[in-house]
Amino acid sequence: MNKDEFFGKLAAMDRTALAKVLWTLYWRGTAAVRERIEAEIDPQVKQARQRVLEERPDAALVLSEVSEFVALARSGSYMAGDRRVSPRERSRWRFTFRRIAEEASAALAGDDVEQASAAVTRLIDLACEMRSYDYFRSEDPVEAARFVVSDAAAALWARMREEYGFSGFAERAPAQLLRWESRFGWTRRGDGWVCAHETSLALVVAGLIPVPDLWAEFADHYLDTLDRVADGAGARGGHARGPRQRAEDLSEWHQLLVQNLVGCGYEDRLDRLAGHPGLAGPEHTYLQARIAEERGDRERARRLVHKSLTSLPGHRDFHEFAHEIGAPIPARAKEAADRLHRTGAPGAGS
Repeated sequence: MNKDEFFGKLAAMDRTALAKVLWTLYWRGTAAVRERIEAEIDPQVKQARQRVLEERPDAALVLSEVSEFVALARSGSYMAGDRRVSPRERSRWRFTFRRIAEEASAALAGDDVEQASAAVTRLIDLACEMRSYDYFRSEDPVEAARFVVSDAAAALWARMREEYGFSGFAERAPAQLLRWESRFGWTRRGDGWVCAHETSLALVVAGLIPVPDLWAEFADHYLDTLDRVADGAGARGGHARGPRQRAEDLSEWHQLLVQNLVGCGYEDRLDRLAGHPGLAGPEHTYLQARIAEERGDRERARRLVHKSLTSLPGHRDFHEFAHEIGAPIPARAKEAADRLHRTGAPGAGS
């Protein structure tokens, strides 16, 4: 409709009907739409919103600084005697990281979501690489920077869902989940302040998916992304992982998919997941066992978890599931279980 047609339609509606239309738009619209409606119906809200916008960092400037920082780190400028980074700045890199991370997070609340999201994304990418690459002089750079990947991802994805709706979030987030998830966190030592504040990205995503139909929609995008990664189209530099490592890092996410899709009419998604060429190894076999058990095929589940325990005899989850369904335990796995029981070790996998 053009303006005349639009106002012509509204002319036939009384005040109650107009209020209902506005309420529907307010309730079902994006956060930006809700904020604009609130600003129009309450001048004080409009003034407060303007003050907040003026105080927020400029997303374009934040993205520019983040991009420069990331590029310098990857080029080795913070490790070598590069004139672009002074000796003082090389020793203070963690403070720069924290500052631009805080500014990027603050920029997410503004109107330029695209550039703010890009800034946060680049910092998370860098943090994931810092576990394996020596970009800075630090024994554990993620711990030194006090950067909690799961908190940054949670803020990013919540804002994406708010701005683009669930479908927009489901289109964008799976590639990041595949790239960033790490079963044992993002620090090198696995202890300290950051480790105590981390959670899995699987749980972050799960908290943003309220009903089974949306689980199916997200699963579709996830599987399509996994297809591209398996074909090599989604691999990126330091983020490239083989099928076995990918299955291990995403094991919790895959279990959540099984729990939320089985018995809801979405079995075809589980079939794709169970047979996906982008996943391999004992964790993938364990996933197949869990799916078989959920479908009532206990005999197949027993065979599969036995196979998983043969490869990883000390894996606690495998042991618990095997005992739960009465699967035979390989001799080496029994010995590993006895050692774990004596030492009290966590036994995530060995």
